[in-house]
Amino acid sequence: MSALRIVRLANFVTPASGGLRTALRELGSGYLAAGHRPVLIVPGDRETDEDTEQGRVITLPGPVLPGTGGYRVLTARRRLREVLESIGPDRLEVSDRTTLRWTGEWARRHRVPSMMVSHETADGVLRTWGVPAVAAGRTADRINLRSAWAYSRIVCTTEWSEREFLRIGARNVVRAPLGVDLTRCTPERRSEALRARYARGADVLLVLGSRLSVEKRPGIALDTLAELQARGVRAVLVVAGEGPLRAGLARRARAQRLPALFLGHVADRQEMADLQAAADICLAPGPAETFGLSALEALACGTPVVASASSALPEVIGDAGAAAADNAVAFADAVQDLLSRPETDRRTAARTRAELFGWDTSVAAFLAAHDAPALKAVAPARPEGAPR
Repeated sequence: MSALRIVRLANFVTPASGGLRTALRELGSGYLAAGHRPVLIVPGDRETDEDTEQGRVITLPGPVLPGTGGYRVLTARRRLREVLESIGPDRLEVSDRTTLRWTGEWARRHRVPSMMVSHETADGVLRTWGVPAVAAGRTADRINLRSAWAYSRIVCTTEWSEREFLRIGARNVVRAPLGVDLTRCTPERRSEALRARYARGADVLLVLGSRLSVEKRPGIALDTLAELQARGVRAVLVVAGEGPLRAGLARRARAQRLPALFLGHVADRQEMADLQAAADICLAPGPAETFGLSALEALACGTPVVASASSALPEVIGDAGAAAADNAVAFADAVQDLLSRPETDRRTAARTRAELFGWDTSVAAFLAAHDAPALKAVAPARPEGAPR
């Protein structure tokens, strides 16, 4: 087999994006290393075309979506269609389940195998935006039926995210996990000096690495901090992330005199790993998360995670953290339970769990979903005990 042009489309990507941007970069780099020719097309403020470490990256002008903190979308169908036809993809990979669904139909007409990557559950996102559960489920089923028809395959990163497609009887669903940089994110990055700088004399350092938007429920992290304080636990929360809710969260922290530090988007990945390693506990309150890359990075740094029991994260973190109901009392209970374990034990368990999710395993799984074997090197086999 010769090298394949794997064209990837994604919306909702900005310089301050988190998990999706990381996944796109790592997968693209992996495809390139495997001998294929990845092309990523994303929205931006102007049209650009450059070669990068993850392959060719094309930016097409796309408007900012109001209220999202800077997210842009690819709306110029005619221009995108022209670009696709000029490239002539051998495979199409789409990381958007709504506004770009028409590209699956384009691929079908041009006999190009295609797949949609489910980075969030439709009903989960709708519920976090206030849609009643029954209505959210019905709407999600309609969206997912159209997606399952439009694309050759649907890729889900966890069993949890797969369920909403199995519920509608979709038979073209495959599973492929995401991964973590096990070299950059290591327990050896832990610095007691850095921890002391952020903790400012407190006993517990919490970190939230998340986009500050409604579906991520960052307010639960502040609720948890307030609950711990009410119990007499001296804790500090460091928030690394940007988004439309940041200003309101910061105002609330000041008004309630909560010891929370808002760093904004941390662009330096080494600096972010240092922060994750310095923390005692990572909070992951998003109820619609289908994988949770930030939480997995924290595990790789040796930091256990308290995650929403409503999300896929309990499946990912296993016994290297704790699952909690979506409220402050449950999250605070989980934090205290983790802290009651010997530090060495809980940090070793976190790292051990993360080692099941290297990016080489993820790239191999995604290439298999594309029916695109590696041409330059075969990715290592899945570590024993890794989730299937």
